[in-house]
Amino acid sequence: MRRTQIYLTEEEREALRVLSDREGRPMSEIIREAVDRYIARRSASTREEALRKARGMWHDRDDLPDFDRLRREFERDLPDQGEDRA
Repeated sequence: MRRTQIYLTEEEREALRVLSDREGRPMSEIIREAVDRYIARRSASTREEALRKARGMWHDRDDLPDFDRLRREFERDLPDQGEDRA
């Protein structure tokens, strides 16, 4: 872990102190948790945005195989797994 210095308003610092006292955790742990959640949320939205942009990109192509037929052939060749399911 690397030490990082941040600036907080008095209100932010007081709110963190109250949370820290209430939860019995250091403010630094609460801040790291918040940063982790922020990064995860932003990363997920970036992936969703990329998927939205890619939607339909092959719609007008006529040089692609028939994916429905390929899927049916693949599923037909799979061993029956119905017995293993509970």
